[in-house]
Amino acid sequence: MSRSHVPHDPFGDFPPELPDQLRPYLGALIDDVVEEIQQGIPEYARPDDDMYTRTIRTGAEQALMLLLDRMAKPQGGWETVAATYHHIGRGEANEGRSLDSFQQAMRMGARVAWRRISVLCDEDVLPRTVLVSLGEAMLVHLDEIIEATAAGYAEARLRSAGELQRRRDRLLDLLVADPPASCEAISDLARAAQWTVPRRLAVVLVDSREGEDGGEPERPITPPEVLVRTDRRPVCMVVPDPDGPGRARTVSLALRGQRAVIGPTVGVADGSRSARLAAEALDLAQRGIIPRQDVIRCEDHLSTLLLFRDETLLAVLADQHMGPLEQVRAPHRHRLAETLLAWLRCGHNTIEVAKRLAIHPQTVRYRLRQLDDLLGDRLQDPETLFEMELVLRAQQLRLAAAGHDPGSAERGGSWPPQGRGLGGGGGVGGAYHASSAGATGPWGATGS
Repeated sequence: MSRSHVPHDPFGDFPPELPDQLRPYLGALIDDVVEEIQQGIPEYARPDDDMYTRTIRTGAEQALMLLLDRMAKPQGGWETVAATYHHIGRGEANEGRSLDSFQQAMRMGARVAWRRISVLCDEDVLPRTVLVSLGEAMLVHLDEIIEATAAGYAEARLRSAGELQRRRDRLLDLLVADPPASCEAISDLARAAQWTVPRRLAVVLVDSREGEDGGEPERPITPPEVLVRTDRRPVCMVVPDPDGPGRARTVSLALRGQRAVIGPTVGVADGSRSARLAAEALDLAQRGIIPRQDVIRCEDHLSTLLLFRDETLLAVLADQHMGPLEQVRAPHRHRLAETLLAWLRCGHNTIEVAKRLAIHPQTVRYRLRQLDDLLGDRLQDPETLFEMELVLRAQQLRLAAAGHDPGSAERGGSWPPQGRGLGGGGGVGGAYHASSAGATGPWGATGS
């Protein structure tokens, strides 16, 4: 800490004997200062509290003793004042108190001291020639005390805010950890982070939009009870009791204009599950499989999350059940796939399939006979039909993500288009095996 510029140092202008002349009157002066402070400042008005009174007295004595020491030894006196009151400022901040009352007390003490010293000069106890220099020295002393206290206070507040945020960051990590942390560990860190442990929570992932300069993304504006980490991608939030009164509106306002995924509401010990599902939903949204919108709630897309939880298994199902369609040339192969999915979704009702696809019922029956010839007994087994529908629904979602209309096969297009399957392969199987060089799927060659 550097001393503020003082054009003239008044502490070198005093006769050497002046500090010793003032010391005998110090006790009475301190009594006057304490009394005035307790009467004039409500926060210090505790005359029946002996410990509090002693604290005020010690503070007044410290300020006046330092003043006399600086008058006796001008060189180096400021460093002692700075260190002493920098420490006091930190203490006030750590106790959670404002500096307003402290600074008011210091100014009031200076006025009382000045009045008392003026009386001593009037009584010729002190030479009147030192009065001006003494007044200037007291003002400089007061200003430097206030400056040092404010600096210590600000430093402690910054450290406190930084430490509190670090604790909240660690708490967020603990809440989404897998395997989950113990309830005791969460409670202990929550107490240190000044966070009330809720009954339930949800994890929110924000699809961060960095500024043009590539800097930190905009921090969501959230209430204190919402934990946020913006130093990661995606930005992560933990929302306590997300289904509580007014909470949905609070979250919506915080996320306004930002793309985000809200994980399912879970117990505190299951935060990792909410985080995992939110991450999976965000990935599917970025791929376009879950329709793009500003705020996506996992609970609105649980079947899609389940369907894409293990795409390797979907590829196995595609190989196992849809292989015979490989015998049919595109685009008719894709029309058959579209008809099969509609038939499964419409409860095997030919008329409903025709309405859904906007084709003649006889066309539906013709395609179903072809499917029967190709797939045989598979169309009679409920388990197989269920697994076929899983494969076909996944295909439909991927095509929609790629910008293809599944109904385009009836308007002169193909479904799926030639050369485009799940993930870019020639068909359902090709898409799921797109990472295997030279693999051939049941609906077309991979990478064709």
